[in-house]
Amino acid sequence: MINKWIDDQHYSGISYLEKRLTQTEFNNCTFQNCDFSKADLSESDFVNCQFEECNFAMVLLHGTGIKNVLFTGCKLIGAGFDNCSDFLFSARFQKCGLDYASFVAKKIRQTRFEDCSMKEVDFSDADLSLAVFENCDLQNAVFSNTNIEKADFRSAYNYSINPEANRIKKARFSFPGIGGLLEKYHIEIE
Repeated sequence: MINKWIDDQHYSGISYLEKRLTQTEFNNCTFQNCDFSKADLSESDFVNCQFEECNFAMVLLHGTGIKNVLFTGCKLIGAGFDNCSDFLFSARFQKCGLDYASFVAKKIRQTRFEDCSMKEVDFSDADLSLAVFENCDLQNAVFSNTNIEKADFRSAYNYSINPEANRIKKARFSFPGIGGLLEKYHIEIE
């Protein structure tokens, strides 16, 4: 339940380290160089917000609303987006570190990931249809029972996706990336 509303604010260089920002709705706010390490953002909503160069290491996101949010240059390592509220979930990621993040069973259709490190991200059971992975490193990312129909992987690299264990109809891949679809067969492509 939201108890506090904050509109059109700009925050810069603030440390929320291990603080609680629960049950608050932030609308049209910008956060620059803020530290949310180990912060509790549970049951808060971020609507039409931007985060630039922020640190979210070990942040708590239980029931957190992410609605039309842009993350640019943020450290989101290990972020549990699967714990966020599903209602109107919408985010875009540019130049972010998302290694070890989790999007398990998340409906994130049409999400754009641009120039991101996404090593060992878990996309199991997620809906990534129409998502775009532009110049993203997906080394050891987990795709299991994932819907990647019409997703764009043409400039992504280091991914390994089993076509038999995922929905991939009309997904887009570049020729050099085809090896990531055949890896389970242990064949050599020259």
